[in-house]
Amino acid sequence: MRILAFRHVPFEGVGLIAETLEGVQIDYADLYLDPPVRPDPAGYDALIVLGGPMSANDDLPFLYAEVEIIADAIARQQPVLGICLGAQLLARALGGGVRRNAAPEIGWFPVQLTEAGREDPLLGQVSDPFDVFHWHNDTFDLPPGATHLASSEACGNQAYRAEKLLYGFQFHPEVTPEMIADWCTQDVNCGDVCELKTPLDPHKHASQMRVNSRQIFRSWINLVHNRD
Repeated sequence: MRILAFRHVPFEGVGLIAETLEGVQIDYADLYLDPPVRPDPAGYDALIVLGGPMSANDDLPFLYAEVEIIADAIARQQPVLGICLGAQLLARALGGGVRRNAAPEIGWFPVQLTEAGREDPLLGQVSDPFDVFHWHNDTFDLPPGATHLASSEACGNQAYRAEKLLYGFQFHPEVTPEMIADWCTQDVNCGDVCELKTPLDPHKHASQMRVNSRQIFRSWINLVHNRD
């Protein structure tokens, strides 16, 4: 099985996804580079669209290109998993909007499942509520026809499913403690870090999140494998 992951900065990779999906080939598409690294998405079993420090509303050519690529994937019924920025780009491809959240959500916060979320093939097996890591200033509006799966106190739209193969998570189930620590040192994140009232603890809920994330990603790859 081959998965293509769209990366937006070098320090936001697949993290726990690679740890969980042993034996699955994961390649990166880096459209933000000059020249871009752009494997043919049609040659892969599924797409993952990762996070990044930019806004989905930014006037960046590679983001426009990704929305078109996601729309093409939807048209050919290819599974797509969007995380944070990726969930927002997927929402745009599905006809939804992206806007500023009422307040930034950065750190460890619990997510509550909706009734549909508790019955969902990916989220239905995890604890409810469950603590996950967040780092976002924007949020998506629920795309037309999508199923609302989860929310948090600071952000009403935390997860959705569209059709059977399209998932968007506003939170970051893929991060490792090492990734969180690294994000805090990146220049592009310094503004967010300076506004935090207390320093981030990369390990605070990492063990439990790893358990839940492995369940989510295993369920996702099973869904991809059995989609026909």
